[in-house]
Amino acid sequence: MDILLNHLENKKIKEKNTISGSKSESNRLLILQKLFPEILIQNLSDSDDSVHMQHALSTEDGRVDIGHAGTAMRFLTSYFAVNDGRDTVLTGSQRMQNRPIEILVNALNNLGASIEYLEKVGYPPIRIKGTKITKDKVQINGNVSSQYISSLLLIASKLENGLEIELIGKITSVPYIKMTLSLLTQLGIENKFEGNFIKVFPKTEIQKQTIVVESDWSSASYFYSIVALSKIGSEITLSAYKKESLQGDSCLAEIYQHFGVETVFGEHSIILKKTKVSNKEILEIDLKNAPDIAQTIAVTCFAEKIACNLSGLHTLKIKETDRLEALHDELSKLGALISVTDKSLHLEKSSEIKKNIAIKTYNDHRMAMAFAPLALLVPIKILNAEVVTKSYQKFWEDMQQIGIVINEL
Repeated sequence: MDILLNHLENKKIKEKNTISGSKSESNRLLILQKLFPEILIQNLSDSDDSVHMQHALSTEDGRVDIGHAGTAMRFLTSYFAVNDGRDTVLTGSQRMQNRPIEILVNALNNLGASIEYLEKVGYPPIRIKGTKITKDKVQINGNVSSQYISSLLLIASKLENGLEIELIGKITSVPYIKMTLSLLTQLGIENKFEGNFIKVFPKTEIQKQTIVVESDWSSASYFYSIVALSKIGSEITLSAYKKESLQGDSCLAEIYQHFGVETVFGEHSIILKKTKVSNKEILEIDLKNAPDIAQTIAVTCFAEKIACNLSGLHTLKIKETDRLEALHDELSKLGALISVTDKSLHLEKSSEIKKNIAIKTYNDHRMAMAFAPLALLVPIKILNAEVVTKSYQKFWEDMQQIGIVINEL
């Protein structure tokens, strides 16, 4: 489905919205719930990724296809590896079969798992023969996707001797590692993170408990962008959020102050308020702990005619698409002067935004959603718009609610 976005009403925005539970928290908790059935989960993410995860965890089939769901691929690799006696082929979409898994597979095989590649070495599909793992020490690079590390942490307490992970070199995406450890702590699973070592102690059962998933901060980023591009006095209320968040993307509250957006925290909600016009000339920020919001920030900077240098983006090369190249190509079509490296993005102050440009989404949900706020300023086309369901089922409905007019092409 290709769509044309327009914003026809020139007025302040005043809206309230409830965002689905965090995909990151939900997918971690779904694995933990399978290992510890005592867990009840509320406000679970309705994203395609979490739906794929639930299906994969409930099926008895010998072949599990998780589509584009990268989190599910990584978390399920470890889960099936310790599912003693089960033989599983884990695969995904064509793009997923070109996203690396070797670092995680090597770590698991070094622990005693039995995983082999069925086609290209280092990439899905993989065959996993579940086994009992007794080794309790493993090394993994600290600057790789945190999902590899979290995948190991999620199964660690179910290993006979627990698990100690040594992170080699510089550690990136620390908030996502801490999110996993915080969830373990909530469940009463003892763990410690000191220097480059993480230790998770064995646990056979936990107390019955209910965990309410906080709403997704990555999804909130698009509303931050909308408020930033809106008139002074505009505000959007989002629930359910908390000030002491486990999610690294909660740094949005601080970052969007540069765009004149104030965040007011309520008991279970946030209010985003446009309080002033930004006078920022250039934004320099390291996003190594929150790379998923890079697309939103880059588009906001372009729209607000603010130059930016975004660093810490090396993991974006292996997402649903090469997000750095995708940003370069699509922003250039809109009139941006932009350059990218394998880990950074550099945008010059823009002079215009071209109208009626068709934005390719590359099967990447965040490309579609990051560019949508531009409709407040110019008509813009989004190709393959249904891709948003990967993380945000009702995104286009919510865009219509704030006044963006959507016509199918």
